[in-house]
Amino acid sequence: MKPAFDAAAFRARAEVAITIALEVGREAARFRRDSNPGTLAVENKGLQDFVTVADRRAEQAIRDGLLSRFPNDTFMGEESGGQSGGTGTWVVDPIDGTTNYIRGFRHWGVSIAFVASGNVEIGVVYDAAEDKVFHAVSGGGAFKDGRPVHAAATADPANALVILGHSRKTSFDDHLALSRRLHERGMDYRRMGAAAIDLVRVAEGTADLYYERHLNAWDMLAGALIAREAGAMVAMPPVERLLADGGPVIAHSPGLAGEFAFILDLEGLAPVTR
Repeated sequence: MKPAFDAAAFRARAEVAITIALEVGREAARFRRDSNPGTLAVENKGLQDFVTVADRRAEQAIRDGLLSRFPNDTFMGEESGGQSGGTGTWVVDPIDGTTNYIRGFRHWGVSIAFVASGNVEIGVVYDAAEDKVFHAVSGGGAFKDGRPVHAAATADPANALVILGHSRKTSFDDHLALSRRLHERGMDYRRMGAAAIDLVRVAEGTADLYYERHLNAWDMLAGALIAREAGAMVAMPPVERLLADGGPVIAHSPGLAGEFAFILDLEGLAPVTR
């Protein structure tokens, strides 16, 4: 089913989202830099699940900025919730990698996706480590500060660098078994703690795989589109399911498809196509 938008409407939304992501990301970085630990007012919502004053401020700024320009769109955010519907929905994580942000580890970002008729049409990710914005509009390629990015051409697993996420909703034993299997194939691996940034690392060719068994939609949708538009192979459940329940995501360099086919089989997924 085709969305009720033309290409110009998507480009207009992408331009606004890029500006907002950069402004909000820089403001969050300034707030973290200028704050002492007490000012961050951390509330523990559960083990490794934190929310800060910065999260709430960032999400409100994103919501206000987007809906003031596109009042007929709906909004779904990590902090304030919301539901998909209407002509299209913004799906937002104001600070992806909150624990990293709190501790001063600069592997965090701002993730903004736009979904229409069950498709991810726009992905925008602010990368705090480099103070740059990645973006993609479906069918138009992937960009980092306006310059095209491409997935790596890696074909030898001994040269591969992979990033593995882990959710406490899934088995840690399975995570260890996967790490061992990739290690035995000669791959180097990391766990960084910010899915949106991990996915754009695949998009720009810095990493060859990002895989996590369970994420929420706001963690993955923008980065997954950017990775796909950069030429990576991406697999995830249908968008409607992700919006409701979350799920797995796999993004990898195309030259290593044979190495990672077992992950697709494990999750029962096929690469995302339009």
